[in-house]
Amino acid sequence: MKTTVELPDATFRRVKAIVANRGTTLKQFFTTALEEQIRRYTQETQAREAEAPWMAGFGVLSDLSGENKRILELIEEEFEALDPEDVT
Repeated sequence: MKTTVELPDATFRRVKAIVANRGTTLKQFFTTALEEQIRRYTQETQAREAEAPWMAGFGVLSDLSGENKRILELIEEEFEALDPEDVT
């Protein structure tokens, strides 16, 4: 099947250099890249579907893991600063 794809000039130049260096064609490069994206999408979709339904709600909080780590580090610093005699 033939299709038209519009790419930024810089991207197209980089792709042409890559395929020339590899000794392949643009068609092979795009086919491989698209197949890889399809494979990743399929794996991600299957992984999400395999999760227990109740887990889906927790996914929206995954971006808080960095914040949780930062808070735990602050707590650790405070506990290290406490004088053992002050803790009863």
